Amino acid sequence: MRIIFALVVAVAALPASAQSEKEETCRLQAEVVVAVQQARLDRVRERRVQAKILESNPTWPENYNNMIPVITPWVYEMPMKQVRENNLGEVWNAACLSQP
Repeated sequence: MRIIFALVVAVAALPASAQSEKEETCRLQAEVVVAVQQARLDRVRERRVQAKILESNPTWPENYNNMIPVITPWVYEMPMKQVRENNLGEVWNAACLSQP
């Protein structure tokens, strides 16, 4: 009986764990977006964004550095007014969390 109870608890915890993992992943992605946004606001040239961000020793896991060249064009194609007036990290996080 205890084994069955333990299995039920473990299975019930899986979606919460998966959701927590997704939230963490989305949060870390949003941090990358914010870093790229800040680089744009600091008028870093687009081709120097990755080097500039990596020089700052970001706290996210190293594999998230691969997102920088993907995110950079998205941020740099936006009108500067949108970059200044929006929290792109929040926008990214909301979009990420809404994905199935």
